[in-house]
Amino acid sequence: MPSIAPCSCIYGVLVLFLVTGSFAGDPYVFFDWTVSYLIASPLGIKQQVIGINGQFPGPALNVTTNWNVVVNVKNHLDEPLLITWNGVQHRKNSWQDGVLGTNCPIPAGWNWTYQFQVKDQIGSFFYFPSLNFQRSAGGYGGVIINNRDIIPLPFAVPDADVVLFISDWYTKSHKKLRKDVEDGKDLGVPDGILINGFGPYRYDEALVHGGIAYQIINIEPGNTYRFRVHNVGISTSLNFRIQNHNLLLVETEGSYTMQQNYTNMDIHVGQSYSFLVTMDQTASSDYYIVASPRYVNSSKASGVAILHYANSQGPASGPLPDPPNEYDMYFSMSQARSIRWNVSAGAARPNPQGSFKYGQITVTDVYVIVNRPAELIDGKWCTTLNGISYLTPSTPLKLAQQYNIPGVYKLDFPNTQMNRHPKVDTSLINGTFKGFMEIIFQNNDTTVQSYHLDGYAFFVVGMDFGVWTENSRGTYNKWDGVARSTTQVFPGAWTAILVSLDNAGIWNLRAENLDSWYLGQEVYLSIMNPEIDKSEVPLPDNTIYCGALSSLQKDQARRYSFSCAPSPAGLSRTFLVVLIITLYGPFFHATAS
Repeated sequence: MPSIAPCSCIYGVLVLFLVTGSFAGDPYVFFDWTVSYLIASPLGIKQQVIGINGQFPGPALNVTTNWNVVVNVKNHLDEPLLITWNGVQHRKNSWQDGVLGTNCPIPAGWNWTYQFQVKDQIGSFFYFPSLNFQRSAGGYGGVIINNRDIIPLPFAVPDADVVLFISDWYTKSHKKLRKDVEDGKDLGVPDGILINGFGPYRYDEALVHGGIAYQIINIEPGNTYRFRVHNVGISTSLNFRIQNHNLLLVETEGSYTMQQNYTNMDIHVGQSYSFLVTMDQTASSDYYIVASPRYVNSSKASGVAILHYANSQGPASGPLPDPPNEYDMYFSMSQARSIRWNVSAGAARPNPQGSFKYGQITVTDVYVIVNRPAELIDGKWCTTLNGISYLTPSTPLKLAQQYNIPGVYKLDFPNTQMNRHPKVDTSLINGTFKGFMEIIFQNNDTTVQSYHLDGYAFFVVGMDFGVWTENSRGTYNKWDGVARSTTQVFPGAWTAILVSLDNAGIWNLRAENLDSWYLGQEVYLSIMNPEIDKSEVPLPDNTIYCGALSSLQKDQARRYSFSCAPSPAGLSRTFLVVLIITLYGPFFHATAS
């Protein structure tokens, strides 16, 4: 038997293929991350941002269906940290979800190693820090899960990927922003819009100051690129468009869509889309890439990057491409309804997506979840769902469940708005394992709210303005509603989703808008398999303990050495082929105007 050398980390990523005569095993990919503060000037003003390995935004996780991902996270911030993986389902492994319901935070100066499999998933996702308003300072990056070679893409293979993070941005620190929210102050209009952590190209000298670095995307004429676009912002819906180029929508948050051309797309907080963009213009000049705020009365600049053809004959100039009517939510809702699931395409598995006929499944549980804007409860500003503002216990829910600690939470979240005064509580949804749940989000706030469910993709089957009633089910799309993990709910409107509860664990359902989430607009679903499931991932050996279990915490010092994943069964008959992957970004660079 050949010897196995210890793993090491070069450029932060190492891939180990498990080989048994052929490439039959699921590879392990290793990342070594240091999360720390950086000084940057995205809008021309020096400020503190959160970076990973000195990068803002952070490095990408570029993996393939069923790969095992190991990420060693060192917290060099001055406050606790958790990283969550927006849209990654962590099948039977909510221990890795990176939210306070499943994990104790990583204290400042400590590290923790995440280990999870991207089981039966493809698509475009992102990660971000889930605590203390930290996402408003950065710390985010992309997650790309590629198809296995045996499953073809439902479109021609693009020439390359382009990943774009669009976000509203404030020059206040995340600590000042969260203090404002705690004090009941409105966040106000953002100071600007960033694209990949950069400020806008100087398309208007009156709006954009000189000396601001901006993003340039270098492309070759005639090529087709897959643009993976994520709204990683705080609370602002953004309209994305590329001057003189169509956006062919092909995927959203792990589901292949019917392929339709759009001239622009409203992307709400926490949402991700993939577009194919063909470089079919004459390149008489560069072209604008634009992310502009929606439903915000702002005189501030839009986010603007530059699409630069190799044969471009000059810089971009003139006005930006027109956005939709600034306050036309009917346009945005109509656009959202037009996004359909590609029922004939295979994704993570060879069988067509549409072979899961969700419209024929009997609903077992119905929850009408009504939000309310921030209000005072016992002297503190809180937001609520069904009259409850979530109270985070000192012991994570998943650990309390594992150790049978009483009194940490209750399984009594109401299935509709209660006729009582709002309260602060730790109340969970008691989901039925392998049940089929209908959730209706009713937005009583004055702004667009996005809601995200960890651990699952759900089917968006309906949305409309007004109050949802049982008669609204007659409008549901029961055939090709898109499956995704984050949906928008317009003010004074409702959105209905259906979800198959086949992933055991405790899973976070939250507002993606940071101000709403931070003040309590979240709830957890407890999905318990009543039978012993040996495939469910057990309590990790490196678990951090807190709250009622603090006495179980082991010495942290031993965790500072980056270590390989546990050896799989049968390793004595397996040898390792090590492939070092070094990824460069040939399409990206920044300049200042």
